[in-house]
Amino acid sequence: MRPFIWLALLLGLVLGVWFLASAFPGSLSSEFQLAHLVRLFAVLALVSAGIAFSPRISLGETVRNLAIWVGVVAVLVLGFSFQGELQFVWQRVRSELVPGYPVAIAENEMVLAQSADGHFHVIGKVNGVEVNFMVDTGASDTVLAPSDAVRLGYNLEDLNFSRSYQTANGLGRGAPLQLDTLSIGPLVLYGFEASVNEADMSSSLLGMSFMRQLDSYEVRDRRLTLRW
Repeated sequence: MRPFIWLALLLGLVLGVWFLASAFPGSLSSEFQLAHLVRLFAVLALVSAGIAFSPRISLGETVRNLAIWVGVVAVLVLGFSFQGELQFVWQRVRSELVPGYPVAIAENEMVLAQSADGHFHVIGKVNGVEVNFMVDTGASDTVLAPSDAVRLGYNLEDLNFSRSYQTANGLGRGAPLQLDTLSIGPLVLYGFEASVNEADMSSSLLGMSFMRQLDSYEVRDRRLTLRW
């Protein structure tokens, strides 16, 4: 009797869909919607046929498999519906594990997590190339380490180290240059004035020349918030 019951159920489903389409005119207004419905019906018929014509059916196994598929579909639907929120959660987790990555928390606002050394580091992009910066409000300029400048394609021998800086280690020199782009998270600055340090540095510095481009910044609970 199982094949006849299966056919009866499929026929009842078709009649139910036809009744709903008649009761709600316009619900199947396009060929795309109709084709999508036919495809879903074919998949349902194929899956249900495997159950209807199976020589042995374990009710417990069937219920378990059904629950697994319902769970998979529910996770996919929730993931698609809350993809924006899940992306924000991923950014927060990544910023805690790797503090250099900024997290955009609102339009024109992002947050940096404090590193284990007590400083704020951020992975930015200079002319499209990733550069690791340390935020230094004590530095008047944004300064590239010589090694980063070389990675960006600058020839140190062609630079003019005419700019003087007063540092904790004494007087230092830098070569002024103009960056095509400087990107920190979603913030992109064009034609940004910076310099290349003459001496080696462990990290490039994001100084006050960058911070002055912001509307405000504040440090609270091991987080640096930037607004622009």
